[in-house]
Amino acid sequence: MKTVYLLLAAWAFCSTVPALPQEPASWVDPFIGTTDFGTCNPGAVCPNGMMAVVPFNVMGSDANAYDKDARWWSAPYERTNSFFTGFAHGALSGVGCPDMGALLTMATAGPLTVDYREYGSTCADETASPGYYAATLSKYGIRAEATATLRTSVERYTFSAEQGHIILNLGEGLTNESGAMLRRVSDTEIEGSKLLGTFCYNPQKVFPVYFVLRVSKQPSQSGYWKKQRPMTGVEAEWTPNNGTYKLYTEYGRELAGDDVGYWFTFDGLTDGEQVEVRMGISYVSIENARCNLDAEQAAGETFDTIRDRARQRWNDDLGRIRISGGTDAQKTVFYTALYHTLIHPNLLSDTNGEYPLMERSGETGIADGDRYTVFSLWDTYRNVHQLLTLVYPERQLAMVRSMVDMSCEWGWLPKWELYGRETFTMEGDPAIPVIVDTWRKGLRDFDIDAAYEAMKRSATTPGAANPMRPDIDPYIEKGYIPLGYFAGDASGDNSVSHALEYYVADNALAWMAEERNDRDFAAELRRRAAGWKNYYSPESGTLRPITAKGKFLTPFDPRRGENFEPAPGFHEGSAWNYTFYVSHDVEGLARTMGGRRKFVDKLQRVFDDGLYDPANEPDIAYAYLFSRFRGEEWRTQREVRRLLDEHFTTAADGIPGNDDTGTMSAWAVFSMLGFYPDCPGEPYYTLTTPVFDRAEIGTGRGTLTIERRGEGMYIRRMTLGGRPLTKYRLSHDELLNGGKLTFEL
Repeated sequence: MKTVYLLLAAWAFCSTVPALPQEPASWVDPFIGTTDFGTCNPGAVCPNGMMAVVPFNVMGSDANAYDKDARWWSAPYERTNSFFTGFAHGALSGVGCPDMGALLTMATAGPLTVDYREYGSTCADETASPGYYAATLSKYGIRAEATATLRTSVERYTFSAEQGHIILNLGEGLTNESGAMLRRVSDTEIEGSKLLGTFCYNPQKVFPVYFVLRVSKQPSQSGYWKKQRPMTGVEAEWTPNNGTYKLYTEYGRELAGDDVGYWFTFDGLTDGEQVEVRMGISYVSIENARCNLDAEQAAGETFDTIRDRARQRWNDDLGRIRISGGTDAQKTVFYTALYHTLIHPNLLSDTNGEYPLMERSGETGIADGDRYTVFSLWDTYRNVHQLLTLVYPERQLAMVRSMVDMSCEWGWLPKWELYGRETFTMEGDPAIPVIVDTWRKGLRDFDIDAAYEAMKRSATTPGAANPMRPDIDPYIEKGYIPLGYFAGDASGDNSVSHALEYYVADNALAWMAEERNDRDFAAELRRRAAGWKNYYSPESGTLRPITAKGKFLTPFDPRRGENFEPAPGFHEGSAWNYTFYVSHDVEGLARTMGGRRKFVDKLQRVFDDGLYDPANEPDIAYAYLFSRFRGEEWRTQREVRRLLDEHFTTAADGIPGNDDTGTMSAWAVFSMLGFYPDCPGEPYYTLTTPVFDRAEIGTGRGTLTIERRGEGMYIRRMTLGGRPLTKYRLSHDELLNGGKLTFEL
């Protein structure tokens, strides 16, 4: 019943809020974040959909393309490239490691070749909007368009030559795996599977994606192809150019192996004739891929109808937040950021409810509702799930249920889960703050007993038996993790980063333990969460790694790691990027640093001296810490506005580095609205100056209105529900119950 209520509330909001002069989707520019390591892409996707149809341009040989093997790239698309080699299906967006980005389809004309280095083409006239992408393949004069449903895709190719081809390449892609299987079903339909996996080069188990592909026109010819490796001695160096491609027009009905594919040839095409390619995917079976395709694309539905439906999905979701005021550029930044936060996590369950069980290869379950995947939790636990909880509560509940069900299926909550496999990427125990935060904000329609059991298991299981916290033993015994415990030496084992994440998780879990009258455990968790003090070095003025002998690491440079070079104790950052990441005990950190004045001065130095990294998650909330101290709130307002203006733009590099499945974008969404979730696992927000004159946010409890009066950067007066507001940190309940938050500048 709670879920039904939330859905009705969201629907009612979308039905009653006055429309923008332009529909929300018209403000989205999917090309933002597609270069400078943003790793976003302009492909066609529906909100949180399983399917994404993405232009693939990171392998090629023209002068404008990077002449490297695709496996070295973490994203299928780079805005500065122009060598198009097909559409990838099921690709990820805004991630820093290669995987997925496979099932490549390509249209060509003239003599048939299946070598991507020969058939690839520069592209021009690119355009993209939510649920749609198109480009012209310059080499062939073919207009290539793509759109998507939740689990399927449609591509439309407009030919200008008399002979054209559709190629399915199963050998290339971002995944490190190349094994695949193909089967001809009819002249116009094929089916098969492709192996994926080894995300971030980790040796976890691979997993298959299944597909069914249909073309809309009877081909003149069709067949399989396979890349044949040369038979040379083992001492010969292999390069991507080695080998030849062999075509089979009569090879039976099935082909399996590495570097295989299929081709369709169409003769007698008229100028402007269109051929469509429709694909359904599944992570359960070929039959489910076919069921997904049949269920989501009704017979006779046109490309344009499906594209319009995808756009309407985006308008419905983006329209849950309605803004007015601000510049056109600010509206574009805002709605594009909101768009990026709604790409991941993704649907995993098929239309019949089936999904692959977590870490149980070949076994399937039936979802009660939607099952989700792609939980990049080290990133998203800081703000994406808080945004979903606020604006898309029915989806957040389904995601929490998915996480809890994963723990029931294999014993552990996810850390960085990918299509039923745990990649163990990054640090911490991030599912704990997400679950606690969701519960504390009133979304409770999930199995809290199973959730608590799983959270407690990861917080207490000792030693190597604990995959979530493999260095938990010294953490519990000493309150910190010494250098070398996990890596075996002191060269750099991320020990400080690990511990800081555990402190945040244990702080969140302590609240839940207290709530459940597990008071001794709650006290133990609070003791642990205070262990960050062990790392504070008065000499360096920062957190500092501790050696196996219990001494601070010497020599020590707190700036080391700021350019992603290895830094002992810290992962992808410097000590300055981590020192203020004690979000659950900011006041305690200030006391340890020598008081409020020293804390504020040191934090200001981080911004003034370029020690802040806007693309690094641990310091992403730094600007909001000033507001914990009365009289210093203006610094938050200044720094947040400066960071927005400098790092979030309408350019292709308009995101500060890797978007991390929407995490950077969620920071922009909250910051432009005028509040930010300042501590994972705690239901609080810190206020700042909003960018827009008015924002109306649909929540599970009605409409939250944020209003700005006057011009300028600094807040002079605030009211909540018409009453004067003197504090800059509000609970979730206070904010929503207030109904209307007004800022006078």
